[in-house]
Amino acid sequence: MEISTRPLQTEADAAAFRSLNEEWISRYFTIEPEDRRQLDDPFGVIVEPGGEVLVAELDGEVVGCVALRPAGDGVYELSKMAVAPARRGRGIGRHVIAAAVERARALGATSLFLGSSTKLAPAVHLYESFGFVHVPAQTLHMPYARADVFMRLELEPPAGGAPASPSTPSAPDVTR
Repeated sequence: MEISTRPLQTEADAAAFRSLNEEWISRYFTIEPEDRRQLDDPFGVIVEPGGEVLVAELDGEVVGCVALRPAGDGVYELSKMAVAPARRGRGIGRHVIAAAVERARALGATSLFLGSSTKLAPAVHLYESFGFVHVPAQTLHMPYARADVFMRLELEPPAGGAPASPSTPSAPDVTR
């Protein structure tokens, strides 16, 4: 099983990002206005302001995704992490989070934050396994009514010194 992770590139990628996220959000919660805004235009809302959406592929199929949204001062929100239901339990989520943390470092992030829910215990445990720690709700701006778990991860700079510019060829390839 070879999983590769790459940046969002096509409208088909954007459609997969939307459908993967709509599946889990609508299964457990209600799709909120901020969800709709991001899912309907990931290029305009996430990528163009300096963020990134990563998609994970297995056998040519997009099976997972995650977004990194800049919040200023080297802080990024890790958001919209999803794995296709039929592919869960195979380490794809772990792969997606590892790629996102690596990419965030390459973008110069000093920390990541996220909002999740106690209804998503496997996801919360996954974040904890990567070193995310629970923080008080008031320390983060989180626009989702469903969020009742708030976490943060302080990042060390990438190996080799200064962060790579996302537009330079020296930026690390997140493909695995």
